[in-house]
Amino acid sequence: MASTSVLPPATPAAVRPAPGRSVSAHVLRDVPRVLSIAGSDPSGGAGVQADLKSIAALGGYGMAAITALTVQNTQGVRAVHVPPASFLGQQLDAISDDITIDAVKIGMLGDAAVIAVVRDWLEKVRPAVVVLDPVMVATSGDRLLQAPAEAALRALLPLADLITPNLAELAILVGEPQAREWTDALAQGRRLSAATGATVLVKGGHLDGGACPDALVNAGGLLAREVVEVTGDRIPTRNSHGTGCSLSSAMATAQARLGDWEASLRQVKPWLVGALLASDQLEVGGGNGPIHHFHHMQHVPASGEFAQVLRRESAPDLEAIFGLDFIRELASGTLA
Repeated sequence: MASTSVLPPATPAAVRPAPGRSVSAHVLRDVPRVLSIAGSDPSGGAGVQADLKSIAALGGYGMAAITALTVQNTQGVRAVHVPPASFLGQQLDAISDDITIDAVKIGMLGDAAVIAVVRDWLEKVRPAVVVLDPVMVATSGDRLLQAPAEAALRALLPLADLITPNLAELAILVGEPQAREWTDALAQGRRLSAATGATVLVKGGHLDGGACPDALVNAGGLLAREVVEVTGDRIPTRNSHGTGCSLSSAMATAQARLGDWEASLRQVKPWLVGALLASDQLEVGGGNGPIHHFHHMQHVPASGEFAQVLRRESAPDLEAIFGLDFIRELASGTLA
């Protein structure tokens, strides 16, 4: 397929504003090198598989360090295997020893030992862009992390530039009931930002109603305004598997190219809406299917003689042209 990113080129030699953390200045890149640290979904809809598709769709070069292996499809998760944390550490070191990493997206982490390895690596490497999707609650509402892992994850939050919880996870992180109104969700986002120093992406996807707003919240003055809201309509589809994974990795990629969280969200949200709208085209699975990450790209026609493909595809246009009065009169010699 012909690749065309949804983002404009990065400004040459532009330097990302300091995020309030001890990181070196980062030169924006047209093709950022983005690392996903997350679990694997063999059905391809979520986890690192969704991350790598999102990174590619947004114009980045994707890499992945696997934190967990899952047995799942569009209808649910059957089993989870967490490899030794030391093996994850080897993956991370192998990548950063050789490749400059422009952005990191962190997803499913599994247990406290895995989180400790990721924390140590982040403190050593200090990537310029860190997006943390705190995977804590299953679709069923069940908590995915044991108490020690939740505590370790909370300690990891201040190392992130952007945190992207769903409403259930946001409520857990601030120790409050889940928000039912958008204003309450924004208030929780402010509290989480104030506690961590990070920007929080508050997502309205789990609220009722026809609107689906998203907002960047930062209590430390790192945005143009404390709350930057991007409105949108809710997309009526059951194919939303991996939406959170895809959004967070897309934001990491966009930020590494643009250096501006608001600009990144305004680029990523329309792409994600399009991916949801086009999801039925994929026809993957009998449950909650995946989104169409590459909906904005032109597909190469099926193999065959070019002339045959051209004749077939252009037939409706030729018929319309031959039906024009000017063409008919020209052919019959009656053109005045």
